[in-house]
Amino acid sequence: MALPKLKTPVYTLDLPSTGEKVKYRPFLVKEQKILMMAQESENSEEIFDAISSLINSCTFDKVNGKTSPVFDIEYIFLKVRSKSVGETTTVNVLCPDDNETRVPVSIKFDDIYVQITDEHSNEVKISDDIKMVMKYPQLSDIKGMTLKEKTQTSQVFDILKKCIWEVHHGDVIHNRVDISDEDIEEFINNFTTEQFEMVIKFFDTMPKLRHEVEVTNPKTKVKGKVIIEGLDNFLE
Repeated sequence: MALPKLKTPVYTLDLPSTGEKVKYRPFLVKEQKILMMAQESENSEEIFDAISSLINSCTFDKVNGKTSPVFDIEYIFLKVRSKSVGETTTVNVLCPDDNETRVPVSIKFDDIYVQITDEHSNEVKISDDIKMVMKYPQLSDIKGMTLKEKTQTSQVFDILKKCIWEVHHGDVIHNRVDISDEDIEEFINNFTTEQFEMVIKFFDTMPKLRHEVEVTNPKTKVKGKVIIEGLDNFLE
């Protein structure tokens, strides 16, 4: 006699990038096993592949784990994890008054959202007649580097080359698919410092998981507020 099939609960979330409603389910033991094995390997490519596969499966293939914006993937993963292994997480927060004391803080996953700043735009105007239209980094764009490395200066150029979607020069539009890697690299290398900072602002202000917590330093008794950003910082 066949064993009974277990029913898995289904939930709904709003996709941060579009507002589209997406159904999702908790991950199964077999998927958790793959993810844990990837984490234990400490191989960033294996971890990203596991997360990507998990996102595909848990959203019933409605969200592509490799081509969706990273902040969508992070938000979905957080939601899936909360329904799979627990609704809260504990994060060791650095007290801002002395920058050395860490305090454990319990955070509900439902309180964590992707936030978009008012000053953010996916268009970067670097001169009177030249502007770039940017696309958001995808999981495939940061594959091969650790989560902690994804915003380091050494990685910015590689990500930037992948995130320039269009270059507008007056009425002429150059699509990234028609621009060689050599030409886009030369284009970027000829930025002034001011122009490069304009581009970096796109990455600094783009949507991301963000949550503010208040902590009290047990040594100094001083209260302070701390901003926690990015999936890796919520899953220490």
